[in-house]
Amino acid sequence: MTDGTNPPSSPQPEPAPGSGYGFPPGPPAQNGYGYPVGGGGYGYGYPQSEQQPNPYQQEADGGQWPPATQAQPAQPGFTRLAGPDIPGASQQPDWEAMAERSDAERRKKKKLWVLGGTVTVLALLAGGGTFFLLGGEGGEDGANAQPSTSAAPEPEDSKSPSVYTATVAGDDTLLRDSYGSMGIRLGTDLKVGPLGKRFQVVGRGNGNSWGQSAEPVVDVTKSFTITARAYSSAAKGSRIVMSQGDGESFSFELGVNEVNGKQAWIFRVQTGDKGAAATTRTVAAEGLTILKTPTLLMATYDAEKKAIALYVDGKKAGETPVPPIWQAPGPLQLGRSKHHNIWTGPWQGALHNIKVYNSAFTQEQAAGYKEGKLSPAPKPTHAWLLT
Repeated sequence: MTDGTNPPSSPQPEPAPGSGYGFPPGPPAQNGYGYPVGGGGYGYGYPQSEQQPNPYQQEADGGQWPPATQAQPAQPGFTRLAGPDIPGASQQPDWEAMAERSDAERRKKKKLWVLGGTVTVLALLAGGGTFFLLGGEGGEDGANAQPSTSAAPEPEDSKSPSVYTATVAGDDTLLRDSYGSMGIRLGTDLKVGPLGKRFQVVGRGNGNSWGQSAEPVVDVTKSFTITARAYSSAAKGSRIVMSQGDGESFSFELGVNEVNGKQAWIFRVQTGDKGAAATTRTVAAEGLTILKTPTLLMATYDAEKKAIALYVDGKKAGETPVPPIWQAPGPLQLGRSKHHNIWTGPWQGALHNIKVYNSAFTQEQAAGYKEGKLSPAPKPTHAWLLT
């Protein structure tokens, strides 16, 4: 009750800092408007977090928020604003400085990236990396570039020109023999294509995907080694890298054949003139990935041991004894073989670095050849499409 006089006035409390009554407002809340993202707030006020009490309100015991009596040094990249030192609001980003630092970091990363790419390219060149560039006419699958880990640098004879050419001058369908004088005539669908700075031939897997020399190249009555780097894009069937003979049957053939229902690399020789199964001898490399896998193939015949052997990427796949090999009439073939007077095994994919030697390589020589460390290096009698 009162005595009828005006009730005693209750003085209003002084406005709290940040209340908006003539006092500079406090900093906006995290995750709200104008505050850097990253706090625990979800609206327009201060973040609601038990671990981060609001320093702008009075404490529970009635204490006031501490006055800022000393200016805090600005952090790098920030500019101090005029006015009272309000915690959290005394510094604002210097966007121009931050942008300059960001640009500098991007330039540094770009420089490191370019340097790393250059080192990678030089390493590939030093390692003799080879790429099968199956483009245009090559294969059914559009022929994408495929790296070859087996293609190592090899010594080249002084007869090889400094600027290598795959074909005879003035005739793009005749492969040039770098170590002899036996050119190979190409069919319409076995075509020369680029292989880095050198060349390869690419076959489409049809009856025109072949190449043929004018005369026999290999004397099968004596020891010999034949080798080629091959990339097959055929998922099934017989595919022949090279053979010799154009009569009723072949003398030898090197390539792909189905063994136990799966594709395998094979080296097969004929010991009779009719091409019967009973008169052939075969060495097979089973269980290997053939499809779209660059592979170094090497086949040998040792006339003294009367044995043939097959090496795949420098590793011996097998060896078998043989009677004397039948000398079939006719020249060397690329991309096909003669069976019972019928051409078989049209090549689909790429071939390069094809060589013939007049000696049988040993297992150590085959491994050294693959690594490009064959010393002393025997000289081939014939070679085409060198890397």
